Amino acid sequence: MQVLYEDNHIIIVNKAPGEIVQGDKTGDEPLVETLKRWIKDKYNKPGNVFCGVVHRLDRPVAGVVVFAKTSKALSRLNEMFRNGDVHKTYWAISRNCPPKGEDTLTHYITTVERNNKSYASLTPKSGAKEARLSYRHIASSDRYHLLEVNLMTGRKHQIRVQLSSIGCTIKGDLKYGDKRSNPDGSISKNLRLVDPSDSGVIGKEALDIFLSTMYKLRYPNATEIDIRNAKADKSYYELPLTEAAFSRQMKGLGIRQALKNK
Repeated sequence: MQVLYEDNHIIIVNKAPGEIVQGDKTGDEPLVETLKRWIKDKYNKPGNVFCGVVHRLDRPVAGVVVFAKTSKALSRLNEMFRNGDVHKTYWAISRNCPPKGEDTLTHYITTVERNNKSYASLTPKSGAKEARLSYRHIASSDRYHLLEVNLMTGRKHQIRVQLSSIGCTIKGDLKYGDKRSNPDGSISKNLRLVDPSDSGVIGKEALDIFLSTMYKLRYPNATEIDIRNAKADKSYYELPLTEAAFSRQMKGLGIRQALKNK
């Protein structure tokens, strides 16, 4: 586990492929418990340590995960995500080019716990939940294609199953139909956290979104001018290892050069 950022309110860590955010039936130790022990040891805290889960990533996905260090921070962060003050953007690599340059997908997803897999249908079914996302084709190499995805709902394995349903299975995602695994067991999907005030800008550092979040937590009365001034301080920007690794993967697949040529 690598801690990317920490203050009195939140702690941001680099989640590697194979790690889980919260406990599941495998019994593997989740990041939230590892983090509690890390905080307890670092600060010699007696008793129980609070660590709240703000959002999750699937086991094979690498990316930035945010945890709240206080119940007040957890409440505020949850409210920000609910109200759309912050949102998550994903990049995914597929072997197949999507049928449209950009589109909004709507499916109805059911999940079978027995095999831990979700299934997408174009028509409503009993017990199914509506799932919506938008995607945009950003770049292509000779063999691979880079998609930017924005979630409108949060369903289990939503991006993976919805992209697979249009023939764009994520590279390395054997569960949803890709033909070969990645060497490290990951799937080629990376969480990128984007500030809505800068919507449409691609490639900002993954911690960018949390500048405004941190300021709102520290200074509830902060104005938009205060937040813009904070963003001008480049010392706040940090490139997580997960994003650097994803960038190297894109380079190896020829996608990064395609981005430069756009």
